[in-house]
Amino acid sequence: MKSFIPHLTFIVALIATMGSLFFGEVLKLPPCTLCWYQRICMYPLAFILGAALWTEDRSYLKYVMPLSAIGLVISSYHVLLYYGWLEESIIPCSTGVSCTTKQIELLGFLTIPLLSWMSFILINILGLMEIRFKEKKSEIK
Repeated sequence: MKSFIPHLTFIVALIATMGSLFFGEVLKLPPCTLCWYQRICMYPLAFILGAALWTEDRSYLKYVMPLSAIGLVISSYHVLLYYGWLEESIIPCSTGVSCTTKQIELLGFLTIPLLSWMSFILINILGLMEIRFKEKKSEIK
């Protein structure tokens, strides 16, 4: 039985990448420093997952999980900073756009940092689910 998880993970990474590009290139919203770091983690995920689906490579998690985990740490820090749970004195954004600048609030609460965080959470959860699926599948054999 094949898992649907790689397909779902690819869709999440692709939507996050396209959303980021939409905010930056279409809406002309400049990214802050932490957003750049999150993009560095997210953009390759769409390509890695797409290539894994194309080639049917099931060892993709060894590339996806480290990038996704690093992205989750950065996005978690960004969300804590954005919502004021961390002091602004430790903001890494000293030049350009501030990491706490409110640029968009969809539905009154969905912000760019929160969308990124949710994407990384989903990708990490799906990766862990795929690991568990592979373990269960190997136990059955």
